[in-house]
Amino acid sequence: MSATYLNEIVKTIQKAETILVATHIFPDPDALGSQLGLSNILEGLGKKVIRYSEEPASYLYNFLPESEKLVCELPDLSQIDCAIVLDCGDCLRLGKAMEALLTIHPMIVIDHHAGHQDFGDLRWVQSGRASTGDMVYELSKALQAEISLDAAHCLYAAIVADTGSFKYSSTTATTFTIAGALVARGVKPEEVATRLFDNFTESRLHLLQTVLATLELFADGKLAMITATQEMFARSGAASDDTESFINYPRSLVSVKVAVFVKEKEDAISISMRSKGSQYDVAEIARQLGGGGHRNAAGCKFCKGETLAEVREQIVALLLPLVEG
Repeated sequence: MSATYLNEIVKTIQKAETILVATHIFPDPDALGSQLGLSNILEGLGKKVIRYSEEPASYLYNFLPESEKLVCELPDLSQIDCAIVLDCGDCLRLGKAMEALLTIHPMIVIDHHAGHQDFGDLRWVQSGRASTGDMVYELSKALQAEISLDAAHCLYAAIVADTGSFKYSSTTATTFTIAGALVARGVKPEEVATRLFDNFTESRLHLLQTVLATLELFADGKLAMITATQEMFARSGAASDDTESFINYPRSLVSVKVAVFVKEKEDAISISMRSKGSQYDVAEIARQLGGGGHRNAAGCKFCKGETLAEVREQIVALLLPLVEG
């Protein structure tokens, strides 16, 4: 982003008194951490901030400071001077309040998804960035804002999660510089990692046991797939949120280049894909199916009219040329 464009965003934020900060539905740690971290930073500048979310924070991420301040009902939008939307590659992912939110002007959009679908008035989109969290850190510096320990905690969690604990190819020297600055601010990496990754309930572990039993390998082990059905959820007592990080298990196999997690929901079938290395662009596959994401982490959704068998067949057919090419 050019210095001129960054100046426009900074000036817009400085002029606003009341700011609504939002992200995509079903937020992951990068989305939620960026939203909460930036909100805290803006309040430190004397702004009134509304942290809008369609739903409360998942129990997996409610350890993030100030997650209890999320508001699930839209306020009087006539009182909003500016909106900031974070980590959202498509306005459709704003959820049921999309049409109302899009009436807010000016709207600043900050995102790092490849294939971003432009919306809003001022856009800062850099697909090469490791996370939206590190972009929020850069914005805070441009605003000459103090980063509190709570904000640092949120931004560090965002970066750790979206880099796969600094494993993905988007991780750069800048990523580590920002993470190091947040640790210097007082963030404890062990504490964040424990809350992000060592958070299984008994029902979640039972579900994982059943899901891993569905493991299938294709293309001499280069492509791996696991599946969770509605019946598995009912039997284990686990919730949809409990499948967070399941995709990392098939991805961890030494032979696997691309891993896929097929999850059956009440109204849809969701697909999560992870890959290793820059040559396996799963975001491109996801875009072909109406989804999106990053080169090494992407997803999409199928309407419930299609069966699990049909969806799995389509996914395998699209991914086999990628891993065998």
